[in-house]
Amino acid sequence: MRVKLSGEGKLPYVSTTSLPAQLVRTACFTRGVPGHFTVTPDGATVLFLRGRTGDDPAPCLWALDLNSGTERLLADRARLLGAVPRPRGIEHYATDRAVGRVAFALAGALWTVGLDGRDPVRLSARRPVSDPCPDPTGRYVAYVCRGTLRVIGTDGTEDRTIAEPDADDVEFGVAAHTAVTASDGRARGHWWSPDGTVLLVARTDAARVRRWHLADPSAPGTAPRTLRYAAAGTPNLDVSLQLATSDGTFTPVHWDRDRFEYLVGADWDERGPLAVVQSRDQRTVRLLGIDPADGRTTVLHEQRDARWVQLIPGLPARTSCGALLAHADRHGTRHLTVDGTPVTPVGLHLRAVLGVDGNDVLFAASDEPTETHLWSWRRGSGVRRLSSGAGVHSGVARGGTLVRVTQDRNGPGGRTVVLRDGRSGAVPLASHAERPTLDLHVTPFVLGPTELRARLHLPSWYDPDDAPVPVLLDPYGGAARQRVTAAHDWRSLVSQWFAEQGFAVLVADGRGTPGRGPDWERAVHGDLFGPVLDDQVTALHETARRHPGLDLGRVGIRGWSFSGSLAALAVLRRPDVFHAAVAGAGVTDQRLYHAHWRERFLGHPDVFPERYAACDLLREAPRLTRPLLLIHGLADTNVLPANTLRLSDALLAAGRPHEVLLLPATGHQPLGTTLTENLLRHQVLFLRRSLGMPTVGTG
Repeated sequence: MRVKLSGEGKLPYVSTTSLPAQLVRTACFTRGVPGHFTVTPDGATVLFLRGRTGDDPAPCLWALDLNSGTERLLADRARLLGAVPRPRGIEHYATDRAVGRVAFALAGALWTVGLDGRDPVRLSARRPVSDPCPDPTGRYVAYVCRGTLRVIGTDGTEDRTIAEPDADDVEFGVAAHTAVTASDGRARGHWWSPDGTVLLVARTDAARVRRWHLADPSAPGTAPRTLRYAAAGTPNLDVSLQLATSDGTFTPVHWDRDRFEYLVGADWDERGPLAVVQSRDQRTVRLLGIDPADGRTTVLHEQRDARWVQLIPGLPARTSCGALLAHADRHGTRHLTVDGTPVTPVGLHLRAVLGVDGNDVLFAASDEPTETHLWSWRRGSGVRRLSSGAGVHSGVARGGTLVRVTQDRNGPGGRTVVLRDGRSGAVPLASHAERPTLDLHVTPFVLGPTELRARLHLPSWYDPDDAPVPVLLDPYGGAARQRVTAAHDWRSLVSQWFAEQGFAVLVADGRGTPGRGPDWERAVHGDLFGPVLDDQVTALHETARRHPGLDLGRVGIRGWSFSGSLAALAVLRRPDVFHAAVAGAGVTDQRLYHAHWRERFLGHPDVFPERYAACDLLREAPRLTRPLLLIHGLADTNVLPANTLRLSDALLAAGRPHEVLLLPATGHQPLGTTLTENLLRHQVLFLRRSLGMPTVGTG
C-alpha cells in the first residue's frame, strides 16, 4: 500500500511486510548464506557452512564435489541433536592439512567428520569445547575447555591436559588480539607444528587488568557481571607464548614483552613457528622467528610508522619457498611486499592477504574506494586481477580452485561461484538468503575537493516537484568500516527504510575510513572526530548543491557505536547544521574504551591528555541546544553503558534537556534482535517530532 499526498501532508511509504521484522528473522540477512570455505589440496572439493533456509539459525556443514557438481551434507545439528530449544548450528570448523578430518563444536561437545561419507562422531572430550583444531596429520584435535588447553585423539582416546591455568585469571590457548591479523578474523591461541607433535600455546594472564562491573537494574536480584576491561591508559593483558609437547614439557618463548606487549599474530609453517608482536604505542611491529628447540626469537621483519603501523589480515606470512610477505605504506599507497620489495602498483591499496598456496598469493585490494577486487601474485608472473564488475569481492584458493564471493548491488547474500583451473564455466553455490522486502533508491556521489564517496537514499514515492525533504545523515565514519561500497548490505536497507519514513538519507565516508590508502586512514591521528565531522558537513552541503530538493533547515543525524559518538558531537559542535540527533552506544569519554583501539589514534592518555580532552563529549555537554536521543544496551560489554549515563548526567547538570532510552539485557548491537522493529520506530518518531514533521503513518 502506498499513500501519497502533497507537501508537508505526505505520509511515508507503508510496507505490507516489515523490513525490521525481516532483519530479526534473517539475523540481518546472514542466514542461508554460504561461507567459511575450505578447499582440499587437490582442488576437487570445497567445504562450507550454510543454513537450509534464509531464516535457519543453525548452519550445516556441506561439501561440494567439483567432479560431479553435487553438494553433500556432512553435518547437521538437527540430525545430530534432534529438536532443541533455541538451536545453534555449526558456527566454525577446522581441518587437518589434507582436509581428511574436520572438527567442530556443537552444543558444547566436540565432533569430527571426514569426507568418506560416514556420519559425524562425537568425541568424549571435556565440555564445553571451544576452538577445536586438528593437527596437520589428522591424529589429534586440540581444543580449549574453560581456559585449559587439551588434546584428544581423533579416535576419541587419549583425552589429556596440555596446559592448565595456574591462577584464577589465567587462560591457555586464547589470545584476543590475534584476530587482527588472522585472515578469517578469528582470535586463536594455539598453533600446531607441521608434524603434529608440538603446540605453540598462548598464556593469557588478566590479573593486572582492571575489574569493571556491569549490573542490570531491571533484575535487582542478579549479581553484577564482573569483566576484565583494558581501557585506554590502564594495564593490558599479560600474554606470553610457550612451546608445549604432549608429555608436558614446556619451553617459554622469549621476546621483549615489556616493549612489545601485544601478541597480534602467530603461526607455524614448514620453516618454523612465528609470532607477530606490537609495541604499546603501535608504532613498531615485529615478525619473530622462534627456535623450537629453546624458544629464542629472531627479528625477521620490522615495520615502523610515526603514527601507527596498520595491521593487515593475513600478514606477515611466508610462501613455501620462504619469501616473506608483508606490506609497505609508500607515497600514499599500501603495497604488498615480497622480501621487502613492493609487487603491487601505485594506487592499488592492499586490504588483506586471503591465503598462500605454495608460492601463489591471493589478496584483496582496491583501486576505487567503493570496490574491492581479488588479485593473485606469483613470482615471475606478477599480479593478476581475478574478479570483475563493481562489487566487494573476496574468496579462497587452493589446488587450482578459486572460490569467489561477490557482494554487489543485487543485495545481501551475494553470489558465490567456484572456478577450477583447466575447466570452463563456474559452479555456483546456492545462497538461501531472503530477498529484502525493500528496494533501494540510491544515487551515488563523489563530493568535494577530497572526492568523498557518498550515496543518497530517497523515498520510493519521492517526487522532485514536492516540497524539500528533511535530511537524515546515517554514517559510520570510523576506522572499522566503510558504508559506501558497491555492496548493498543490510545497513543500506536500514538507510532506505528511514528514507521511506520521509527522509532523504545521506551516507558518506570521510577521512579515517578504510579503502583509500594510508594517508586517508591516518588523517584522524590525534583527533578522532574533527576531520570526520567536517567531512560529514561537506558531504551534506555538496549533496544539497547538486540536489536542491533537500531541506537544510531540517537535518538530523543518527549513528551507533563510533557514529553514535559522532551523532552526539554533531549537535553539540554544529547546531547550525544539525537540528536533531540519535546517538546509540557511543563512547563519550575516550578513556572508557579499549586501550588497543583507542590508543592507536590518540596515544596513551598520560602522554597526550590534550587529545583525550579534545574528544571528550562530556566537556561539551553544556553546548547542547538541539534535541538529542541517547540509546544504550545495559548489557553492552564493548562500549560500556557508563558512557551514555555519564553524558546524560553532564547534560542534566548543565540544564540541557535530552532523552535517554536504556535497553535491559541488550548488548552492543540490538539490530537483528526482537527489539529491532520498535527500536527503529522509536528513532523515527523522535526524529520526525524533533524536525517538525508529521508523526502519523510511520511504516
